[in-house]
Order: sequence, then C-alpha cells, then structure tokens
Amino acid sequence: MSNPEQIKTDVLVVGGGNAALCAAMTAREAGAKVLLLESAPKDFRGGNSRHTRNIRYLHHRGNDCLTGPYLEDEFWEDLLQVTGGQTHAQLARLTIRESADIGQWMNAHGCHFQPPLRGTLHLARTNAHFLGGGKALMNAYYATAGKLGVEIMYEADVRDLEIRDGKFEAAIFEFEGASQKVRAKSVVVASGGFQANLTWLKECWGEAADNFIIRGSPYDRGRPLRVLLDHGAKPVGDPRQCHAVAIDARAPKFDGGIVTRLDCVSFGIVVNKNARRFYDEGEDFWPKRYAIWGRLVAHQPDQIAFSILDSKSIDLFMPSVFPPVEADTIGELATKLELDPTALEAVVTEFNKSIRPGTFDPSILDDCATKALEPPKSHWARPLDTPPFYGYPLRPGITFTYLGITVNAKAQVIMQDGQAAPNIHAAGEIMAGNILGQGYMAGFGLTIGTVFGRIAGKEAARFAIDGFA
Repeated sequence: MSNPEQIKTDVLVVGGGNAALCAAMTAREAGAKVLLLESAPKDFRGGNSRHTRNIRYLHHRGNDCLTGPYLEDEFWEDLLQVTGGQTHAQLARLTIRESADIGQWMNAHGCHFQPPLRGTLHLARTNAHFLGGGKALMNAYYATAGKLGVEIMYEADVRDLEIRDGKFEAAIFEFEGASQKVRAKSVVVASGGFQANLTWLKECWGEAADNFIIRGSPYDRGRPLRVLLDHGAKPVGDPRQCHAVAIDARAPKFDGGIVTRLDCVSFGIVVNKNARRFYDEGEDFWPKRYAIWGRLVAHQPDQIAFSILDSKSIDLFMPSVFPPVEADTIGELATKLELDPTALEAVVTEFNKSIRPGTFDPSILDDCATKALEPPKSHWARPLDTPPFYGYPLRPGITFTYLGITVNAKAQVIMQDGQAAPNIHAAGEIMAGNILGQGYMAGFGLTIGTVFGRIAGKEAARFAIDGFA
C-alpha cells in the first residue's frame, strides 16, 4: 500500500463484518488477490457482527454445541412464520441448504464454539453460540484473513463505484484525508444497511426516527447501497422494514449492542405512554417474536413503551445492562415511570382478573393465558401481584434495515434491466431483504452473511481468475 493511488487487486471487498470477511477469506483461498476496505477504525471493525453471539444453521444431529438436529423443513417453516411468507423462496432455500454444518467451516477459520446455553431464547438446539461473542469471532476472522494474505485497510470509506455498462471497474474511497482509487477485476459489496444514516431513516419514518436507537455500528450509513442504487442496481425490500427489537430506552444512541436488548416481555405486560397494552406479550417463544417488538414500539405514541413485571418473574430472563425501575406498588411504579398511576393500576387489575388457571412453564407454550381480554396474552400469563414491582422503558432498537440490492443465487447484483452484473456481488445485510421481507429470527442474519459471503467470494474469485461469471 505504499502507493495507494495505483492500487490494483483481483477482488475488492467493501465492508468489514462477517459477510465481508467470509467473502474475503473464500476468495483468497480460491487463489485471488484480495483487498478489504473497512470504513471503521480498527478498534471498531466488524460492523454489526461485533454484537452477535450465535448462528442458526442446518444440522442433522447434535454435537458439543447443539443439543439436537435442526433439519431443512423445520428451518423453512420457522422462516415462513417470521416473514409471513415474504421471502424469495429460491434464495431462502439456498441459504438454508448452504448453511448445512457451517460450524465446521467457522471452526476451520478461527471460530470457537461453547456448550449450549439455556435461557429465554430457547436456542440450544437450533443455534450455536461462539465463545467470546461476536467480537471474538471478528478478531478470529481478521487474524485468519491476515494469515491467508488478505490486505486490509481501515478507515477506508468507499464513496463511489465506477460501473460502466453494468460492469465494475474501480472504487473511489477516502483514506487518510485523501481520495484514493482501487481497480479490481470484481467486487463484493458487504457494507451493511443504512440504519446509522439518521437522515435516510427519517425519509422513511418521519420524525419518529428521532426516537429510534441504533443497536449496532455507527459506520453503517448506507453509502455503498445508495451508490449501487444510483448506478442502476435493482432494489429489494421495504425501506421501513428492518430487524428492530425492543431495547432499554436508556441505551446510547449507537453501538449499545446486545446488552441493551430486553428479554422480559414474555413474563409481564407491556403498555405505552398512555398505560394501554397493545399486543399479545405471550404470542410465541421469544426467538420467534422478539424481533417484532421494535416495530410495535415504533408505532406507539412517542415511540416509547414500558415492560411491567413483578418479583415472580424478574430472574427469568437475561437482564439489561441497566437496572429496572423498582417500586412497592403499581401506583408508585407508574409515578416513577411517568405514567398515569390510576390508568396503570386499572390495566393491571383487568389483566389479573382475566387470567385463567394454568401451569406456568417458560420452557413450553404453556396453558397460562387470559380470557376475554383484548389484546390477549396467550402464554405465560400470571397475575402481577407480588411486590416489588419492576419496570423497564422500551425504545425501538434498529439492528439493520431491509432495503437492499436484488441478487441471484451467485450473489451477483441484478440491475434494473433484469441483467446480472457479471463482476458485482453483494452479501450480508445489504442483500438480506431478498430473504427477509419482514420479521427476523435469532442468529439468521449471520447465516445469510456467512452463506452469501462465501458464495460471493467464490464467484468473485472465479471471475477475477477465469474471466467469466
């Protein structure tokens, strides 16, 4: 990199998270010279992948980190349930099938898994957790990429792509205060969504976006996505759809990560600023429903809600990094949360009276439910009657946006004319909207990134070396 104005490479990878690293390592192992441009400083490398902790993948039997099999049909049905069928069936099936036993590939590239975890998410059979979380995973991948010979530049912010007649030629990026150019035979764009671009979010959500919290990287501003769209790439996904969870309202505006997520919703009730419930808190297991709660809160007045629990449930979930608000009575709790005490007391009284007898069991879809209550609570409904009482303020926490780039099974970018760009590939969050039309399930973003990162890396290297797609 002594003369950056004359940079040339076989495969250029734009981005520095899981999908980008998977693409870079795969392309390098295929024999291509690879340069990776990460817009973040080295200490903040890895995009949203820094905040992950597990991956969902197809496997036919249990192992040291998974308690049992997770087969294609079940995987597919789980995806259909969370997306409501809004998915590209071919690409979704491809993702599932190509995820078969990717834990072995991850191990070979530096990842270390840990024994199955118990808890609210019920993931011990379907998802493998990596030791040390996403930060350790990214550090391992960067170390492996470096050993393989992938060249890496940090704080290298891609500003434009030179694309002529649907073919990539070069990228313009800012580095050390100057504009630089890199020419490459093919490119993989794996730079994430636009969730950290607050102006773009407001174009989609209006003033409500001011109350959104961005769980992940502040560097995911969507510039490469905008550039690809401006150059004629075919968009996919609803710009208002996103992976959004309910997080602690006291979290920082950016980069709070997984520790700010709240998993308490299933065990109490949730009310808005008017002390009104607005959705079934016990509709299904939390890993199949936690990702709808960000959007639910986003549609409430002032984009704020409150989870209300009593002492029977406070130890049943992973706590937030912030302690709950505590009080001896519901009225006192309401006052501390700046809610109308009379209104919250009435909601709790109505909820308690509606509960039918059942056997509480957080490990199954139990028979503790409400009767003649709107909205209902379908499972894990117990009276809020045992002080002290607790409350958590909730805000929409945006993980990544679903507006992205249309791709095919080779991870090639599809242009507005329907043609595949022969040497432009996309992987990860920037193309996840092909598969996630709405909703989310735990660990699946990393699945998409790993599968399409490897596909993109292989196909980009093939074009760079052989000259054909």
